[in-house]
Amino acid sequence: MDFGFGAEDAEFRAEARDWLAAHADPGQDRRAWERVLGAAGWIGLSWGESGYGNRTATLTQQVAWAEEYARSGAPPRSGHIGEKLLAPTLLAHGTPEQKARFLPPVAAGEELWCQGYSEPGAGSDLAAVRTSAVRDSDGTLRVTGQKIWTSLAHEADWCFVLARTEPGSRRHRGLSFLLVPMDQPGRIEVRPIRQLTGTSDFNEVFFDGAHARVEHVVGGEGNGWQVAMSLLGFERGVSTLAQQIGFARELEQVVRAAVETGAAADPVLRDRIVRLWAELRTMRWNALRTLGGPADPGAASVAKLLWSGWHQRLGELAVLVRGADAAVGPRDWDAAEPYALDASQHLFLFSRADTIYGGSDQVQRTVVAERVLGLPREPKGVV
Repeated sequence: MDFGFGAEDAEFRAEARDWLAAHADPGQDRRAWERVLGAAGWIGLSWGESGYGNRTATLTQQVAWAEEYARSGAPPRSGHIGEKLLAPTLLAHGTPEQKARFLPPVAAGEELWCQGYSEPGAGSDLAAVRTSAVRDSDGTLRVTGQKIWTSLAHEADWCFVLARTEPGSRRHRGLSFLLVPMDQPGRIEVRPIRQLTGTSDFNEVFFDGAHARVEHVVGGEGNGWQVAMSLLGFERGVSTLAQQIGFARELEQVVRAAVETGAAADPVLRDRIVRLWAELRTMRWNALRTLGGPADPGAASVAKLLWSGWHQRLGELAVLVRGADAAVGPRDWDAAEPYALDASQHLFLFSRADTIYGGSDQVQRTVVAERVLGLPREPKGVV
């Protein structure tokens, strides 16, 4: 497929760029910013003619919006989990009542979501989840268990949770996809996880008999594995191209630092910079090819393998070009954290996790081996 941008795409890109220039404020409250986006119709561009409050856009226009958003310096999105993961899943598997209840608030930027998948003993091996949901006497479901690495749980209004609703079931059998309200004091506890960078982007979430309504089970009880796998198929796509805009900005900062410190005079470092630039261009064309071509069972895994290793190498180079100065950060003795991280140090430390979260490199290689190359399946234990 010729994935090119036409005249209508250029007009759409210009509209997006102008609107973002007029409205984007990096310091704006993220929840308030979601409502601004929703009021202007910028949420749900990929939903098609859903009728739930979104504007429509072609695939190339979605790419244009994602790239312009990344360039604009607008606040990081808090609503992307609801928009990019939950909404397509409901459109594919939800009942008319579920769509009518949950999609309009997402399109308006009024309700935020988080994803309850990974657990302490079920990260990359999602089928090993132990969180359970049992029917109460009033017909509701009571959710009990722990989720971990839950992005934005401290801000979310709702969580979609993969839980075991069939006692004694194993692996992918007996799982259900539940929509659980987060405002349940005493039944849901959110604990931020402090990272190497000193920030807390992820959380532990503890469910202690939290309520979930039976009519909020997506795809029917016992069909959670199919719904969960469908959702993971939506996880990577147009957003990958926007991510690469951010990567390009980080690479520019590394090049600038190399010139300022004189590290650019080293031919070995120059070679590493050129390689990173070339690999980033290759990732872009691969992403465009994947979006424009037929479904590829290994495309998401290949993309994850490419960008995670690339970003780690960029983080390593970011501190290398600065030399000894990279070992010491700016100090503010009056601040709660006197040794703050600068941009290159933050990049280096945060990128160490790139090859783990979202599916480790080992898991991605197994997916490619089994689903693309047709190699023997890896033993998964008792089924």
